Amino acid sequence: MWWRRRAGAAAHLLVGEWGEEQAERWLRAKGYRVLGRRVKVGLRDELDLVMRSPEQVLVFVEVKTRADEEFGRPFAAIDQRKRKALSRAAWTYMKRMHPKPAYFRFDVVEVIGTPEQSAPVVRHIENAFSLLGRKRISW
Repeated sequence: MWWRRRAGAAAHLLVGEWGEEQAERWLRAKGYRVLGRRVKVGLRDELDLVMRSPEQVLVFVEVKTRADEEFGRPFAAIDQRKRKALSRAAWTYMKRMHPKPAYFRFDVVEVIGTPEQSAPVVRHIENAFSLLGRKRISW
């Protein structure tokens, strides 16, 4: 079970991992293919999920897990600083890819629920924000 994976890990980290698993399962059912999970890029950046959409678009997925809707909406947690960190991580990830992607986007998946509940609510926001920074896309 999910809570036995990392003994001694903080409960909120385990719930976050559970939410990522739920988001991945939901997206796979929609035809997405997983390229990476919890991808560390550089010293401080991490991408929750890197996937390929059914249309062959590279998708960087940020997963936000909430116990219920009273804890806010996902965009409240993705401020300018977080978007910049995700953009930096995605840019570094894409520079290492061969061949380079023609299209990419940032999606947000909101998972509402807890591991104790039977079925969480999953909401997918496609193309949630664009690449930040002064990056020229030319390979």
